[in-house]
Amino acid sequence: MFYHQIAALLLENGADVNARNIYGQTALMQACRFGHWEVVQTLLVFRCNVSKVDSLSSRTALHLAAAGGHVKCARLLLAGAGGNKLVNRAASGGVTALHLAALHGHADCVHLLIDERADVAAPTLPCAASPMASIGAGSTPLHYAAAGGEVKCCQILVSRGADRTAVNCNGWLPVDVARTWGCHWLEHVLSPKSHLPIPKFPPSAYLSSPLASLLTIARDCGLVLNTTPPEVLDDDGGDACAVCLERPCTVAAEVCGHELCVKCALDLCSVIKSYDVPGIAGTIPCPLCRSGIASFRRRAADEDEPDVNAGGGRRRGAGGDHQASSSPEKKRSTDSDQEILPLFFTPPAVLS
Repeated sequence: MFYHQIAALLLENGADVNARNIYGQTALMQACRFGHWEVVQTLLVFRCNVSKVDSLSSRTALHLAAAGGHVKCARLLLAGAGGNKLVNRAASGGVTALHLAALHGHADCVHLLIDERADVAAPTLPCAASPMASIGAGSTPLHYAAAGGEVKCCQILVSRGADRTAVNCNGWLPVDVARTWGCHWLEHVLSPKSHLPIPKFPPSAYLSSPLASLLTIARDCGLVLNTTPPEVLDDDGGDACAVCLERPCTVAAEVCGHELCVKCALDLCSVIKSYDVPGIAGTIPCPLCRSGIASFRRRAADEDEPDVNAGGGRRRGAGGDHQASSSPEKKRSTDSDQEILPLFFTPPAVLS
């Protein structure tokens, strides 16, 4: 059994999704720290609080994901946050997620955070707390990128408007920080007098427009965790998901209209890189026709035929009754439910 299956099982049986350990860290923070994106996905569907901070340094789950370079976790968090307040949330010392991603040289995270409106000019507080003591208080993300030594991080920041002449509380420019940390190869990027062109970067490949709509659907109708035998789908007249072939279709892509189960749709939008299409940043390629998907909706059959029981264990689908999805607010109660074992299945071909 995988970690996300265990998390779903515990949450279905009453575990507190926002429970903290002795350091004030939630399960979401731990999942982001170690890059377990499927656990993050499950916790978001069960309505965890993405804004909580720990007791050590007031860091959010996004800080931990950015520090570790776990861009899949970061894209899920930003989709579940429902706004840009989380991206600029400062921890102790005024450090933002962008500072940490830049310091550790995680270019993909830097790119995603900036595209999600992270402030490239945000200074840390004028105090000498670690790790600011060796970088300088009042430093911008570009100062931190200079200490990290990653050329691409510095290029992305400069191309998006970071000021190479910004001075921190030590009187250091970003190029001075690079020299202090022995990163002399950054001088051609960071020097205010440099005439070398800075490359232009397209929107981040980890933007994901459909994720927000999918999380809303999964929270409302439940994340389908159980598989349904093909013969049961055939007998009931239901349509099997074209990706996993084991769960009933529950969502449809806008524009092309192809239908998938909500779990496969979430996995696609969490893992697959987005199309580089001007004006439609963040669209995900449909696995069936390769057209860009900007959002998902509940399939028409499910919208036309509402739940039979408001809080019960069965939901009407296309052509008949199917087992209810594993909802964050519902438990399995029928004997037939117990006969279907929880099984996650994500084809490797989808995640390549």
